[in-house]
Amino acid sequence: MLVGLLLDVEDTAVTRQTAEALTRVGTVAAARLIALAVAEADGDHADWLQTGVHDALVGPDGVPDVAAACGQLAKDQEEAVRRGAVEISKWTDDTRH
Repeated sequence: MLVGLLLDVEDTAVTRQTAEALTRVGTVAAARLIALAVAEADGDHADWLQTGVHDALVGPDGVPDVAAACGQLAKDQEEAVRRGAVEISKWTDDTRH
C-alpha cells in the first residue's frame, strides 16, 4: 500500500509527502519502503521521492539517521532494496554538504 503511494503516477504530491513522512519515521522498515520505490521509479518519479526525503532531512525537526538505516539495507536479501538504499544514501550525503 505505501509503496503504491510512493509510486503514485496520478499525483506526485502524494509521492513527495509519503516519502517525507516515511523519512521522518526513520526506521529501517520505513527506509526499505522508500528504497523499493526508488528501485522501481523512473527518473522523474525518483526526483519527487528525492525531494520528499530531502524535505524531511532539512526540516527544522530533524530526523533519525536515515543513512544508518540505508547502511543496514545494503545487506538486504532483495537486490532492489540494496540498489534503492544506495541511491537514498547519496541523497542523504547531498544534504550534509
